[in-house]
Amino acid sequence: MKLVFGWESVNVVISTMQRRAALAAALLAGAALVSACGPAGGASGPAAGGAGTHAAATPGGGASSTTQQAAPAQLSVSPADAATGVLPTAPVTVRAESGTLGSVTLKATDGETVDGAVGADGTWKASGRLTPGTAYTLTAKATGPDGTPSTVTSSFTTLRPAVTATYGLIPGGGTVGVGMPVSVQFDSPVATKTERAQVEKLMRISVSPKQEGAWGWLDNRQLMWRPKSYWLPGTHVTVTAPLHGVQTGEGKWVAADHTTSFTVGSSMVSTVDMNAHTMTVRQNGAVLRTFKVSTGRPGPKTETRYGTKVIISRDGDVTMDSTTIGIPKGKPGYYKIDTKWAMRLTWTGEFVHSAPWSVGAQGNANVSHGCTNMAPADAQWMFEHSKVGDVVKFTGSNRPFQPTEGYGIWMYSFSQWKAQSALA
Repeated sequence: MKLVFGWESVNVVISTMQRRAALAAALLAGAALVSACGPAGGASGPAAGGAGTHAAATPGGGASSTTQQAAPAQLSVSPADAATGVLPTAPVTVRAESGTLGSVTLKATDGETVDGAVGADGTWKASGRLTPGTAYTLTAKATGPDGTPSTVTSSFTTLRPAVTATYGLIPGGGTVGVGMPVSVQFDSPVATKTERAQVEKLMRISVSPKQEGAWGWLDNRQLMWRPKSYWLPGTHVTVTAPLHGVQTGEGKWVAADHTTSFTVGSSMVSTVDMNAHTMTVRQNGAVLRTFKVSTGRPGPKTETRYGTKVIISRDGDVTMDSTTIGIPKGKPGYYKIDTKWAMRLTWTGEFVHSAPWSVGAQGNANVSHGCTNMAPADAQWMFEHSKVGDVVKFTGSNRPFQPTEGYGIWMYSFSQWKAQSALA
């Protein structure tokens, strides 16, 4: 058998001319050479030794000198055997130069199997990307022109990245509000538009019942999917991220796939009128409660942002510390306060929460550092009836909510959102 690995080849097929020369030499050598032509000598001939550890295993390797040598298949395999630093996107192929190619399997050391298929030209090609920093073994079976079966085994190792890119899928399950986006959150930037487009093309989402929606990037670390309008209550969503082997920057590759499923609950949409100092809560379109509130006092750093926000998280007890928004201890405006029934709306520190110290101002004036203050009992009710993904709209200030300050997908019209796609 002839094994071709990349540009290198090992010829394990003895030509007819070589066999005739060997036979003539044997006749001249007499009895001494006849002894070497027995079964033991056949096992150490060129067909076995020349292929090394990657020789095809063929039946009849110990046949006597009177039996015509078999003509096994010749295979070309890429990447080369024992190759290292193979790119996860490199093609893995097997082609029969002579004979017929049979089954091919490609497995990682952890048992992962890479699918593949034989194309119209007779070449087997792996259909999936490889995982970075992983050893693979390829096993190919073939049949020679004379019907002789054989097997080839080849191994290689993929590139170990300088940086392994990690990411998470949000939400991670459970029941969420109608404003919750699907979010693919990378730990570091996906550097180029081409790389972001590759990530986006690979993402899969299943929505039941079907609703129109689109992927878009808030920035180079956050890929999100949102429906055209808010989710329909009762929607079931499954998201698959088959991103292993995707490059996200120089020397940076993704090594894992992720999936998540979640359900959309009832529609809870609240509206905060910062001029009237009220919050109106609607469930499935019907008004449930109206509360007195106090939002951020006037000022470039304290005024509550206007716009459509989504509850990011819920915590029964939270310590509000101004150092997290750039106001250190000892400076004007510094605070560190323990609060209850907190619902986060922005990464920049805006919450809806209990504020017993401002009850007198609630419904009358805006006195907070940017949060939406509620009376303790009102905040507890709101907390107990809310979920991550519920919508809270704010009107009546001069400070806009920027999309990257939270789950800002609803700050775009649907046509604007579709333009955020790396494929647009």
